[in-house]
Amino acid sequence: MTAELGQICLILALCAALAQGVFGIAGAQRRDPAWMAVVRPAAAAQFLFLTLAFLLLVGAFLRDDFSVRYVAMNSNTEMPLIYKVSGVWGAHEGSMLLWICILSVWGIAVAVASRRLPQDFVARVLGVIGLIGVGFLLFLILTSNPFLRLFPAPSQGQNLNPILQDPAMAGHPPMLYMGYVGLSVAFAFAIAALLSGRMDAAWARWTRPWTVVAWLFLTLGITLGSWWSYYELGWGGWWAWDPVENASFMPWLVATALLHCLAVTEKRGAFKSWTALLAIAGFSLSLLGTFLVRSGVLVSVHAFAVDPRRGVFVLGLLGTVIGAALLLYAWRAHALRDDAGFKMLSRETLLLLNNVLLVAAAAAVLLGTLYPLVLDATGLGKISVGPPYFNAVFLPLMVPLILAIGIGPYVNWKNDRVRTVMRRLRRPLLLALLALLATGALLLIGRGGVSVLARSGLVAGVGLAIWALVSAVYEPLRRWRARQSVSRQLLAMSAAHFGLGLLVLGVTGSTLLGQELDRTIAPGQTATLGGYSFTLERLQQLRGPDYQAVQGDLLVRHDGRRITVMHPQKRLYDGQQSPTTEAAIDPGLGRDLYVALGQQMDNGSWSVRLQVKPLVRFIWLGGLFMVLGGVLTVTDKRYRTARRSALERLGDSPLAAGTP
Repeated sequence: MTAELGQICLILALCAALAQGVFGIAGAQRRDPAWMAVVRPAAAAQFLFLTLAFLLLVGAFLRDDFSVRYVAMNSNTEMPLIYKVSGVWGAHEGSMLLWICILSVWGIAVAVASRRLPQDFVARVLGVIGLIGVGFLLFLILTSNPFLRLFPAPSQGQNLNPILQDPAMAGHPPMLYMGYVGLSVAFAFAIAALLSGRMDAAWARWTRPWTVVAWLFLTLGITLGSWWSYYELGWGGWWAWDPVENASFMPWLVATALLHCLAVTEKRGAFKSWTALLAIAGFSLSLLGTFLVRSGVLVSVHAFAVDPRRGVFVLGLLGTVIGAALLLYAWRAHALRDDAGFKMLSRETLLLLNNVLLVAAAAAVLLGTLYPLVLDATGLGKISVGPPYFNAVFLPLMVPLILAIGIGPYVNWKNDRVRTVMRRLRRPLLLALLALLATGALLLIGRGGVSVLARSGLVAGVGLAIWALVSAVYEPLRRWRARQSVSRQLLAMSAAHFGLGLLVLGVTGSTLLGQELDRTIAPGQTATLGGYSFTLERLQQLRGPDYQAVQGDLLVRHDGRRITVMHPQKRLYDGQQSPTTEAAIDPGLGRDLYVALGQQMDNGSWSVRLQVKPLVRFIWLGGLFMVLGGVLTVTDKRYRTARRSALERLGDSPLAAGTP
């Protein structure tokens, strides 16, 4: 009865979500305490029924219940336990169930953590989340039901997509969905504030931690996905500007701008219209990513190959959410006027520049992602927009952004003087310049055969990275040496900006200093690259839990000294027709050695891809430092105290009174 019980749970969850949405929005509008009192129990019921449905599907996978069509299509009896569990979200239907389950998790979290907020405001927030749940539960039940039966039931399943049978892919989708769906909370808070007619510092203090947590998970999900792409797909790259990669990157850019806007709204009461619009845009781009991945309009290793008719449903939901939100925004625009002024040289100005550059970057990525799809859909031809376009439009926007990020913390709010700012920046600038000169000399002297253009790019990239790193750590270190207090918020900002510097350093080093060689090699032969020699000692046949593999053993030497033995594989999973590549990586903080086994030639030799990737680890290390910055923010006790004070003030504001 697993499938039937799952169906019942989904229907009951839909009823609970409908009650949550209707009683939340209508009850707040009517100021009816009895209606609003229904909202929290409805959120709890929706969470309970969706959790039960998810556990029932997990149980079907663990029992190899191939009478459930979704299980038969994405599992078999030979799969390791971890991949049977991750197989639950390995294809469209199960991942959509996970998406909605995570939405219910965010909903119940808001319901539990918002007891100090005014009842009508919480009702509106949970009502918006409930209506979003209604839309996606209808989508799941009507077009993407994971509990459909298969008659007769096969004795063996078809296996999970081989490239998804990886530990990183077991954690990547839940992390990414926590970020995607978490932006719905910021969206719901913005809609609730617009319905109430006021968006102020108290609202920003309450919204900010939810946004930080969503941004944190989105950052971790993107970092994990980039790492998986690097070691699993066999090409040695970490970002391909794939449309589905872009679908997660655009909400991240907008969410980053939203975090900075919330800081200004909280501190100065400014940027209210920016904050509301970015909250709407962030979740709208998350819905757009859902449409791109699940509509069938994209051909991508990350996309779900599904019936394009499903895309019509998601597109309709996307249009409804964006249209209604923007109409409400236009209706309430008069209430979003900023009372706080600021001069040209101020921290507000630099944060405004930060927002403009981040939004422009998101718009550039959006244009490059959608333009080929629009041309194809309108019959105007087929084109491919790849890395040359994205690098040309994205990178120039990042240069002033990184410069502004380093300057911003040293400029006062509201107004400042050029002479005063330059005095504060004198030592960080000097340290950054000295570090750049020393690092640049080592890099350029030690690299022969590098073009003038590459050298210029190397100096520029390393310079920006060093500026971000030095400016991030200088102020906390100065305060620590002077025995002054170092706030958790300062540490959080420094960690995130330091992570950005590491990311820029890793991108620059791996892109401009990396070396690659594609060639054929037979057992006993040697290939050389970047001072390293790779000798193919032997090839052997292996049998895994649900795959067969050919493994090459390559001895690596540097200057005649043995470094390691690397073991790249070519695998063929049971029930699959196409082999997959399992690259071998010798990691190091300064460089990675990367070997991928290709195809066997007619003469018995094998094609191999050899790569030396300097500083590539700094890319993911930078992502982890950004996550650390988010963790420091949401765990700041002083911030939680300030939030409680804000909520007490919120009780006397028009927001609490439900002003229409």
